[in-house]
Amino acid sequence: MMTQLENARKGTITAEMKAVAVRESLDSGELLAAVASGLVVIPANRNHKNLQPIGIGKGLRTKINANIGTSGDFSKLDDEVRKLKIVLGCGCDTVMDLSTGGDVTAIRRALLAQSSIPFGNVPVYEMMVEAPRQGKTFVSLEIPQMLEYIRRQAEDGVDFMTIHAGLTLKAIEKLKKKPRLAGIVSRGGSMLTGWMLHNK
Repeated sequence: MMTQLENARKGTITAEMKAVAVRESLDSGELLAAVASGLVVIPANRNHKNLQPIGIGKGLRTKINANIGTSGDFSKLDDEVRKLKIVLGCGCDTVMDLSTGGDVTAIRRALLAQSSIPFGNVPVYEMMVEAPRQGKTFVSLEIPQMLEYIRRQAEDGVDFMTIHAGLTLKAIEKLKKKPRLAGIVSRGGSMLTGWMLHNK
């Protein structure tokens, strides 16, 4: 099955594009061109069954994302479901599960099943939680294992992910030579930095 981008580049207007065009009061052909050129994205995983697709990008209305998720101290699924209901009730456009405590896989799957808006997450958080349960550390994970987490989350229906793809060893070396005032402020970015330094 093709992605929204692949369909757009072949000139195919998908059901998701039609739905977004209606929501945004746009002509389907205009939206098709914007998706094909990369100016608009439609995060819509085919495995996210009850999704009401939205478009994000140039010429579309501004979107609002809400972050929810557990921690090591607070990891009750009921609390996260309640947060998701608030997010949906407030009219947010997208939601991210940033869970780092409890059974993060089960929590993600349960929230996804109840989310009608695009659902994102940060795969390294699950890796960080699950690695010790498998007798490993996050930095000891190998690339195929990391890609397996990402694949599994995509198969679950996650519509978009934060993967910190812009981080390079060269950037880390520059940071060492000229530290930032606040260092690395991204949890996932700092985890990936540690993994890269350990595995270079």
